[in-house]
Amino acid sequence: MSSLSYTLFRAALGVTLGKRYRALMEGAKTPREVQDALLQSILATNAGTVFGEAHGFSAIGSAEEYREAVAVQTYEDLRPLIERQELTGERCLTQAKPVYYHRTSGTIGEPKNIPVTAAGLRQMKLDQKLSAYVWSRGQGILEGKLFAIGGSAVEGHMEGGTPFGSASGLLYRSQSRFVRSRYVLPADLSDVEDYESRYFAMAVYGLGEPDVSSMATANPSTFLRLLSVVNQNADAILDAVETGRVPDEALSARLKPRPWRADDLRERLAEAGRLTYADIWPNLKGVVTWTGGSCGIALGSLSGLLPDSAAIIEWGYSSSEFRGTLNVDVRKNACLPTLFNTFFEFVERGAWEEATGEFLGLHELRDGHEYYVFVTTGDGLYRYDINDIVRVHGWIHATPMLEFVQKGKGVTNITGEKLTESQVLTAVTSTFSQLRATPGFFIAVANEAASSYTIFMEPPSSEVDGDDLAVEVDRHLGIMNVEYHSKRRSGRLGPLQVRWLPAGTGDLYRASCVAAGQRDAQFKYLHLQYARDCAYDFESVAELL
Repeated sequence: MSSLSYTLFRAALGVTLGKRYRALMEGAKTPREVQDALLQSILATNAGTVFGEAHGFSAIGSAEEYREAVAVQTYEDLRPLIERQELTGERCLTQAKPVYYHRTSGTIGEPKNIPVTAAGLRQMKLDQKLSAYVWSRGQGILEGKLFAIGGSAVEGHMEGGTPFGSASGLLYRSQSRFVRSRYVLPADLSDVEDYESRYFAMAVYGLGEPDVSSMATANPSTFLRLLSVVNQNADAILDAVETGRVPDEALSARLKPRPWRADDLRERLAEAGRLTYADIWPNLKGVVTWTGGSCGIALGSLSGLLPDSAAIIEWGYSSSEFRGTLNVDVRKNACLPTLFNTFFEFVERGAWEEATGEFLGLHELRDGHEYYVFVTTGDGLYRYDINDIVRVHGWIHATPMLEFVQKGKGVTNITGEKLTESQVLTAVTSTFSQLRATPGFFIAVANEAASSYTIFMEPPSSEVDGDDLAVEVDRHLGIMNVEYHSKRRSGRLGPLQVRWLPAGTGDLYRASCVAAGQRDAQFKYLHLQYARDCAYDFESVAELL
């Protein structure tokens, strides 16, 4: 983008979104009032729905009354109404009909389909534009091209005909023609089903464009995976950059032969033996991605592959269910809750895990403390338990800034798969049922550094091959969890492994937990944990075999 074009682009964003940005910052001075007004608006709009009438929305006058009238909801609580609304058109959760669904993994075999109304879709687009405005205030972050990786906008249709897919893909396609022209990857590339073909094409488009000033994707592990593909297939990819051709003819139509670019990268490859993002895009100014939770490990590996000029920019706390925060200052990575869009409730982490504690509003949180999050949205989620833990790290005016810590108990999330304990239990027991065997003690451990899962298990009474068992459990998890299947296919998650433990290890593990303070009478095994949270060293025990 020329200097003049970039100046005009920034000015246009300022005119259209500067006022909205200032209103958001002004609202941060009075979060309680903003949140109360939002809640009343959501309740009034949806008072005539099946859910609204059943819970007396029209008579609720405060957050306290709302908590008394509506119990905490999970997706499985809402699933019957979501499906009924889609099939019949009846206004079950929202007065407005959903026009789209975010599809993501569920806690049971069936995926979750999160409804989005037309108003919700407009809000998503506005938030995306506001993010672009904030990014444009950085040091040349949007001055060149944007290499952004998203999902497929439409992956299929619900039984009632409404499309479902990835919000990132939908937003990608909804940009103005001028904004889309700044993207390196064509929107339809995300629709390529074969992951190897998709990553190959992404690499060719990316390496063919020298003028990239920013790159963006939700999870930084995606960039590590892409660079691995680049270096494993460097000759073929650089040949494609030179000729402007990839195996998919439709994708080749927008490529241009760039032999000079291919020659330049070949020289760099010959010198160092591999390519980094510093080699590919030396003028990169910003990387927009998640930085919290397990993403920090992948980000640590990615940082050394970037040019020194590249700033790490927090995407913001977000999920398929809702957009939790917006980064309002890329220099400080200050993430402000979407207090005009989402009604927030919180419970202290320890209190929720002990089934105690009270619900708090944004204005009642304390710096440095960790909380479970419950949200109410205009798209039909009411007091929704997303099982996320966030931490307060400072304030903007009277509103706390939030950062994602991790999924709550019973859920792990390395690259976006959101694997649940119930899915692991079902996969293991189903596999052993097929083998006509009974599993002994086992625990699945999420290894964030290796981006893979290991099941540590006492051998069953009958002989079972560990490699075959791992393949079959992995297959079952992919059937039950669409995100797990996607991450395994793309290579972002490594193959699941099974490691055998000496007989009696489960008892020793239990004894160690009780000795550390857990009540023996109330003890229960947590069959899915992060490696960093597991106090027992199963790895060293397994290695003794």
